[in-house]
Amino acid sequence: MKRNHALLIVLMLGFVAQFSLAQEITVAAAADLQSAMQDIAARFQKETGKTVKVIYGSSGNFFQQIQNGAPFDVFFSANLDYPKKLEAAKLTEPGSYYQYARGKIVIWIPNDSKIDISAGLQSLMAPTVKKIAIANPQHAPYGQAAVAAMQKEGVYEKVKDKLVLGENISQTASFVSSGSTDVGIVALSLALSPNMKDRGKYIEIPADDYPPIEQACVVLNSSKDKGTAREFVTFVQTAAVQGTLKKYGFDVGINSPK
Repeated sequence: MKRNHALLIVLMLGFVAQFSLAQEITVAAAADLQSAMQDIAARFQKETGKTVKVIYGSSGNFFQQIQNGAPFDVFFSANLDYPKKLEAAKLTEPGSYYQYARGKIVIWIPNDSKIDISAGLQSLMAPTVKKIAIANPQHAPYGQAAVAAMQKEGVYEKVKDKLVLGENISQTASFVSSGSTDVGIVALSLALSPNMKDRGKYIEIPADDYPPIEQACVVLNSSKDKGTAREFVTFVQTAAVQGTLKKYGFDVGINSPK
């Protein structure tokens, strides 16, 4: 009898442990989402009791990692191409693709900077500007947008030797906020984040200067808990979360909130 009772306890503990593990998902998120996603994940955990572990980086690097079998549950990309390519390769859960927001880029300088950025991208050609931080355009959508905007305004060829490339848009922001560069082209969402909003000033780059930074997410086939992963993507579509994204400078309403 005691042996059967002990076996039952072991089985129950195993079930509880398995259930607990299934209540945590890992999200690969573009670096521009860092502050917004912290708020969103905390709200999701408060409302559901389920945990969202978020890893931030460049969308292109995540795309490569997912192709190579990285065990993420959900991928939030800073563009549409990477999720669509994963979908075409049948690496995503059917019907999980969701276009959640559109990002914006700004020119940002620290509060103590003497650089005048009122002229927008033309300001980058000033002799006092020695180093300009942008995200690496090879794999970061925000870097691609920065290059496109500079080309549109005819300044890229004149300033390209001043460029300092961040691995992702978060590292790019850290370069300029720490004083390693004189100015940076960063995501509006980071300029509005608690870490940066009181430490500098910015000017928005006209949206017509670069292709729209449309962003989408997908649930991945590698997910060990597709139910919770889908629940989280559905949660992102609610009006409350759309309001959080808007607070951090994202355009929302690309899809109707639920």
